[in-house]
Formats: sequence, structure tokens, C-alpha cells
Amino acid sequence: MELFDTHAHYNDDAFDVDRDALLSSLPEHGVALALCPGCDLPSSRACVALAEQYQHIYAAVGFHPENLEGASLEDLAQIEALAAHPKVKAIGEIGLDYYWEKDDARRQNQRTFFAAQLELAERLDLPVIVHDREAHKDCLDIVRAHSGVTGVYHCYSGSLEDAKVLVKLGWMISFTGAVTFKNARRALEVIDWLPLDRIMVETDAPYMAPTPFRGKRNDSTYVYRVAETIAQRKGMDTDAVARATMENGLRFFRIAHQ
Repeated sequence: MELFDTHAHYNDDAFDVDRDALLSSLPEHGVALALCPGCDLPSSRACVALAEQYQHIYAAVGFHPENLEGASLEDLAQIEALAAHPKVKAIGEIGLDYYWEKDDARRQNQRTFFAAQLELAERLDLPVIVHDREAHKDCLDIVRAHSGVTGVYHCYSGSLEDAKVLVKLGWMISFTGAVTFKNARRALEVIDWLPLDRIMVETDAPYMAPTPFRGKRNDSTYVYRVAETIAQRKGMDTDAVARATMENGLRFFRIAHQ
């Protein structure tokens, strides 16, 4: 069984103690590929550097809605330059987060950056990785307004109704270890309905470790728990889900993997 962890923040300082040993060992743990998304300029550069160092690591670059302090739209020129690297496969992690941000002006700044990065992705013909937390309507409205862009909603927390809209738009939906939690009812409802060819798996490492590892630092060696849970809901073999989500990730990120 080979898995593709499509979202893991290996630039995070939680991995400073053992980053090389962990990343080098992923293939022997059944994780053939992992993608590291940036959240601002320094983290985007760090993800690109990791992708250069490890054959099985890829990168995405962009500004996360929680990382806009001190950022300006002019900084997107540097994101565009980073995106020219052959191992950069998406613009991300971008989107909206209203959970932490309550100020109207700052929320508007998030929306402005999100729209600008969607426009950048369209110009560069790259997919996007979207973060949507407590901002479902605004996030979907902005996505709909940029019909030339396709992407993935990572760590999906939206409704079944929104998932149906995203599938009609040609988007992917990705799930983390949160689907193993006791309160995962809504995500499981989405998985039950969602066509298998629209599903990707991820860890969001170092966050969101699945049961029974909840509370520990997460990493790609736990992504199999996401595939297992999807397989259980779909009445499928875990290996079949691993193959399907690998194919989905390769297709979505346009990666040629032997």
C-alpha cells in the first residue's frame, strides 16, 4: 500500500528535532509522496527547499489567511517567482479563517488576498489548496467567482450541500485524521456521498493526529488511518482507497510518479 499525504507542514518547528530522519523514512512506512504547503513567504521558501532535498516531497506556496500580518499584495510577486519551481504544484495554503479573526476590516483583507491568489493561480495554470474555517459562505462565493481555477478544500469541514457544489465545479475534497474523531458526523456524511475520484487524504501534520494517536504530534505515517476510515465508510478495502487517493493526488497535482 502506497499513500500520498497531500498536506503536511514539514517546515513546522515541531519537526526540528527529527525532520531528516522522518522524511527520509516515509517511503518505508508506505508513504510514497507528501506535499508541504506554505503559509507565508518564509514557510513557502522552506517547503520549496524541502522539495528540493527529498525526491518524494513536493511543495505549494502562498499566504494562509492567518499569516497576513505585515503582508501586502506586492508580496505575491515573490510567491509567483517561487511557483516557477518545478516541484511547486499548487498555490496554497490560501483561503479564509473567521474562527480566529473577528475584525471586519481584517476579514476583508483575507478576502482580498484570497481572490488575488486565485487570480494568480489561474494565470499560472496551477490548482489551489483552500483553507476554510467558519467562513463557508464567503469562501464558496469567492471560489464561484473564479471559475477558471480548480482546487481542493483541505481538512474539509463544510456541509454536504457545499460539497455537492464543489464537485459540480470540478473541485477535490480532502480529509484529515479528524474523520476518526467521535464528533466527525458531518465529515462522514460527506464521505458517504462523495465520489471516490474526488477524495484525497492528508494529515495536516503536525496537527490533527487521528485516533488512537490524538494528542501526539502528527506525521505522514498516520495518514493510513484516514484511508482506513474512508474505506470503512465506503465498504471498501483500504488498499483500494489508497490506490484511488494516490491516483487522485497525482492527477490533481500533475505529478508523474513511477
